[in-house]
Amino acid sequence: MTRPPDHPRVAFGRVGVLLVNLGTPEDASPAAVRRYLAEFLSDRRVVEIPRAVWRPILHGVILRTRPRKSAHAYAQVWGEDGSPLAAITARQARALREGIGDGVIVDWAMRYGKPAFGDRFAALQAQGCDRILVAPLYPQYSAATNASVMDALCKALAAMRWQPAVRTLPPYYDDPGYIDALAQDLGAQIDALPFVPETLLLSFHGMPERTLRLGDPYYCHCQKTARLLSSALAGRFPNLRITTTFQSRFGRAKWLEPATDTVIESEARSGTCRLVVAAPGFSADCLETLEELAIRGRDSFLAAGGSEYATLTCLNDGSAGMAMIEQLIRRELSGWA
Repeated sequence: MTRPPDHPRVAFGRVGVLLVNLGTPEDASPAAVRRYLAEFLSDRRVVEIPRAVWRPILHGVILRTRPRKSAHAYAQVWGEDGSPLAAITARQARALREGIGDGVIVDWAMRYGKPAFGDRFAALQAQGCDRILVAPLYPQYSAATNASVMDALCKALAAMRWQPAVRTLPPYYDDPGYIDALAQDLGAQIDALPFVPETLLLSFHGMPERTLRLGDPYYCHCQKTARLLSSALAGRFPNLRITTTFQSRFGRAKWLEPATDTVIESEARSGTCRLVVAAPGFSADCLETLEELAIRGRDSFLAAGGSEYATLTCLNDGSAGMAMIEQLIRRELSGWA
């Protein structure tokens, strides 16, 4: 149709995909970490303590003491291209863009920090995307992650007069493509180790135990992922003992167990000499894998009497992981692209 001469040019008719990960400070300084933690720990999905109780703790204690310690941890993993999580998520978006072709606009965002979710979602619409798939890269559903992304999505939509049609990527904790990608990638990494591990620790991010009682399926999703992955690896590594743990405890509340740091030490003390750790719940390597598991985990294991320790990388933008992400995205775009 011919546009009237006085009609402004309007971009429309495009399909967009927005990959979303958790977030990261802009740099490894205490000031940047403080800004990031203030946003992250102010989310009611992340900390479910009543505001009147939590705000004095957050602003009076945590944001005064934790940023310097966390900044030191970030500095140990910061690369030439900045935050590992941001750099890898950007590479995942580029790889997906190349794999899926010109018919779809692919971008990425962080739920906390930059690039901000709302900014990148609005940018997709400005490029003419009136159909957008929001894809949280969290295999196992948690209210603190997936639901928080949905909160950000609703906030972004509330600011728009002309809203795009929206789809969201569901959790893929038991998707055969995800399990196959993990088995293929982790199996290749184990084969390449200079030692034969006795035990494989599958470490998932922890959550307060009360989230399970409140109905969050996260714990069950993690357990099913671990069960399916263990079965997929059994034929290739029949003598490898596999156990599931939860990392990154914070505060005094009871968290999901067993705790990764405790198990790492107890494995060494009980006679395990060769230990390997993987984090299948993380789509990209980050502070929790590169510092908590790879550095502190190794120190704890060796100090407790272990002799060989390795941390396997996440799927990141490797071929197995990207083939899986592209498969999931193509499926969710069915009928759109």
